[in-house]
Amino acid sequence: MAKSNQHVVPHQGDWAVRGEGNSKVTSIHPTQSSAYDAAREIAINNKSEVVTHRPDGTIRDKDSFGNDPYPPKDKRN
Repeated sequence: MAKSNQHVVPHQGDWAVRGEGNSKVTSIHPTQSSAYDAAREIAINNKSEVVTHRPDGTIRDKDSFGNDPYPPKDKRN
């Protein structure tokens, strides 16, 4: 199975989880936080990243849940 980064994106007034390269969303959530939690679970299982977007679509943050050879210095996750 290929690694598939999970994107938390704005979606029709809500927030959605979309697998990288997919045209359809995986799930829709009322808040960015709940969408992030769902994306995080998928990313942990896939050993991939969560890419969180701002309401305007630009990237806000990235979190890696795989075997990152260069782990980040922050320890929030």
